[in-house]
Amino acid sequence: MKTRILQIHPLGWNIIFGTLISRIATSMTIPFLSIYLIQIKGVSPTIVGLIIATSSLVGVFTSFFGGYISDIIDKRKTMIISSVLWSVVFFAFFRANSVIAFFILNSLNGLCYSIFEPASKALLSDITKEENRLQIFNFRYTAINLGVVIGPILGLYLGSGETSYPFLITSIIYLLYGISLSFQHSISITSSINVHIEEEKNTLKKVFLVIRKDKKFLMILLGVIFSISGYAHLNSTFPQYLSLRMKEGAGYYSIILSLNAITALLIQYPVINVMKKFSPINSIIGGNFLISVSLIFMSLSSNLFQFIITIIIFTIGEVLIFSMLDILTDQIATSKLKSTYFGTMGLSRLGNVIAPSLGGLLLSFFSIENSIYTFSILSFITILGVPLLIVATKKQKHKIP
Repeated sequence: MKTRILQIHPLGWNIIFGTLISRIATSMTIPFLSIYLIQIKGVSPTIVGLIIATSSLVGVFTSFFGGYISDIIDKRKTMIISSVLWSVVFFAFFRANSVIAFFILNSLNGLCYSIFEPASKALLSDITKEENRLQIFNFRYTAINLGVVIGPILGLYLGSGETSYPFLITSIIYLLYGISLSFQHSISITSSINVHIEEEKNTLKKVFLVIRKDKKFLMILLGVIFSISGYAHLNSTFPQYLSLRMKEGAGYYSIILSLNAITALLIQYPVINVMKKFSPINSIIGGNFLISVSLIFMSLSSNLFQFIITIIIFTIGEVLIFSMLDILTDQIATSKLKSTYFGTMGLSRLGNVIAPSLGGLLLSFFSIENSIYTFSILSFITILGVPLLIVATKKQKHKIP
């Protein structure tokens, strides 16, 4: 393990540490945005819901173009520019007062995400030896999980639902992150790792045709959309269900969320050590199945202990999917279009957009008394991704070193 860590490029460590700090920063502001808008700005819940949704919607529909931009421009420059732009966006959040301003800013937040994320993943791949990529992608995944655990606690301490100053702190953090990346601009990516990327430029039309003709990738993308739609119910349908079903719902949910984050951190590397012997697509299939099963268990559970067992099963499925998704995309992508492939995989966030609306609609239609029907339908929709992934598996021959 020690040898592999020493082989990671310094820029890779910068990206991982920056991921941790920036995820802490966004997690101490964005989750509290709806509370801030309702309690401080007096915006109606309906409008707040639309404002929150704009980030995911814009991110979904611009992810392909964000990846393409990174492929035709230097990836590190793309990260620097998007970090600075993100800093400006969060500073504008700090100063914003009107509803239209929050609509625009949260849309820009989604745009920055769709530009920054593909470039970050593709650059990590470029600067890392193939045998170390699983390790570095999962260091990044660990950084994200830690950020999601620490950020909300800091946000609560700083009063993120009552003041806009945490947005200013987030703005400063993204600016410093961009500066740190620019300081490393003189460091040669190939100084310690022999990586060769062809510089041939691809037109948008040519790139689109390449992606469209990659049937295996598109099949995997569809399967992942279904899988992520199942995962997204943890933060949308499930809390609604708990709050409607029992008085202790809110308390249970806070315990379950904390357990989810802690479990993900504890089991991540043991799970990876087992699943690295197989194709990453098999890991995602297993994760889909466990999430599908746990969705049904959500409606059958009646006490905290049963919910805890359910969320542990759910979290294992989550780790099986997200710990292997980046390495799977990396294996499929061509060297010249890595950012584009990572960006296009960002379309899988469509599952995050679909899940809240569908779950809420089914809860209203069947009511809490018939929640088994709601979660059975959600489970069935989630597991629809498995046949697509199984078909793709027959064409997926690579295993992780």
